[in-house]
Amino acid sequence: MEFVVRRATYDDIKAIKEITKEAFTKYCELAGIDPAKNPAVNETEEDIKRDIETKEVYVAFMDGIIVGTIRVEIFPDKTAYISRFGVRLNYQNNGVGKALMKVVDERLKELGVKKVYLHTASKVRDLVRFYYARGFYIVSTSNENGYIRALLCKEYDEEN
Repeated sequence: MEFVVRRATYDDIKAIKEITKEAFTKYCELAGIDPAKNPAVNETEEDIKRDIETKEVYVAFMDGIIVGTIRVEIFPDKTAYISRFGVRLNYQNNGVGKALMKVVDERLKELGVKKVYLHTASKVRDLVRFYYARGFYIVSTSNENGYIRALLCKEYDEEN
């Protein structure tokens, strides 16, 4: 399947909000998290606008419809953090996530980023497997948000 991935614009905010709420509501269900306590489920259009202005935000299109999104914050120390990575439920397991991650990998390498991090619920095995298949590994786990979250890292070098 073919996907078009590009930087998000203000015109994409409504779709990004819908995708994020849908994907993270399912994530909460799978991880046993109360969605009312998850910031991704409850973010506002203003939150998304601010992220478009301060982070790299990407959207994936299929048949002219935005079906996935990912956000990346890049830090001065050549590290980055991925957040709000989600795909519409009806489009999952079709390569949308892989396409988004590929664009992020290419961009981070282009910027000279050495490591990228993200958090995911360690209980959601399919997500952990997805990230492992993309070269991530678990650095640590924590329980400060009321569930066991894994901090994952991917290191870039000349061969990656």
